[in-house]
Amino acid sequence: MTGSIEVVYRGIFQKHLGQRITRGIVLAARQEGKVGISFGRYGDSPERNGIPAKSFAVVADSEEELQAHLARYEPTDNDVTVAVDDTLCKGVESWAWYGLQPINKLTRDGGTVLVTSMQSPEALLRDCHRKGAAWNLAIVKGLASFSGLWVYKDDHTDVRVLGAIARLAPKVVGLQAVKAAIRAEWGDESKVASAQLGHDRVESRPVGPDDGNAERPYEFKLLKWQEMREGLVIPGIPVRQEVEGWDGGYRPGRNPTFKKFSTRTMRPVVDFETCTKCTVCWLQCPDSCFDVTPTGHYDANMEACCGCGVCEAVCPVTNCITMVNEQAFADNGSQFEAHQKDPAKYKAWLLEKIQDKATTHRSHGFRYRGQYEDELADSGVEETAKSGD
Repeated sequence: MTGSIEVVYRGIFQKHLGQRITRGIVLAARQEGKVGISFGRYGDSPERNGIPAKSFAVVADSEEELQAHLARYEPTDNDVTVAVDDTLCKGVESWAWYGLQPINKLTRDGGTVLVTSMQSPEALLRDCHRKGAAWNLAIVKGLASFSGLWVYKDDHTDVRVLGAIARLAPKVVGLQAVKAAIRAEWGDESKVASAQLGHDRVESRPVGPDDGNAERPYEFKLLKWQEMREGLVIPGIPVRQEVEGWDGGYRPGRNPTFKKFSTRTMRPVVDFETCTKCTVCWLQCPDSCFDVTPTGHYDANMEACCGCGVCEAVCPVTNCITMVNEQAFADNGSQFEAHQKDPAKYKAWLLEKIQDKATTHRSHGFRYRGQYEDELADSGVEETAKSGD
């Protein structure tokens, strides 16, 4: 019997986490006398900032079954799809796809989407697209684990996910095999205890075919071979677009079929009342996602924003731009248009979004050497892991 696990993660920030989970599955499967392989898809080397990427683990009872399963480009009927960042529940777009792929697209009917999150199942289902078939939504409680290109944040997210997979898909790998693999690979009993906790505490609920986000994910019509032009042709994009009523800047031209919002874990929220129109965010944005408005303010285009946080860092006005977790938003509408329509209502909306410090906590990488150790000391996570609590 063949089983497969799909792990969706954020490029760079969670690269090593995704690899450790799929590798751990294969090592555990070998403890049960099975064969397996783990491999990556849709990643560059080095992987790009926040771009969704994937790792797969495929295990089978025999080498013949394994090779038959690997004959396809990617597993399309995964027993479990793991999203190690809950903002990925909104859908995934990478260089390898043409449009937005629902997080449960490659999960088999009756399979499970396992999410690392502090959100409720109901909150996550508002983002997960309808599948048209029954599936399950499971949650491993915890904040999304981010580190950096060459850094791995060893907060036990990997082993807790492995323990949860053993409970959700025991045909793929069992708990005792997971524990044996952890002991053999890492020799750490605290990790074994964390795997047991992930197994015991994972929460799962059934999802109906018509439950979830009813929005149809955007997609692009691909040309047939007889419709293609000769040679390699890339249509040009206007460099700039003048703004009627304002001569102090321009809107950058953009490719209408290239969207970056699926890369975001956070997005900027702008207080237009305190904005001094200094142009710094517009000039420094690495993706040119700020649009100048007729009033001289700058509105972040949420179709183009990748959520890097540079605008927040360079803005000279305190709290004028605040990065907020992507889970707090339901659409990509223009903030400036909302402000223009009803300034008082927009101000109340802005304050609601930024008042919860949990949603504005920056989890992207590390800002100084030793920060991770400081975070462990402040949170007591290290002692909790050691005690198995």
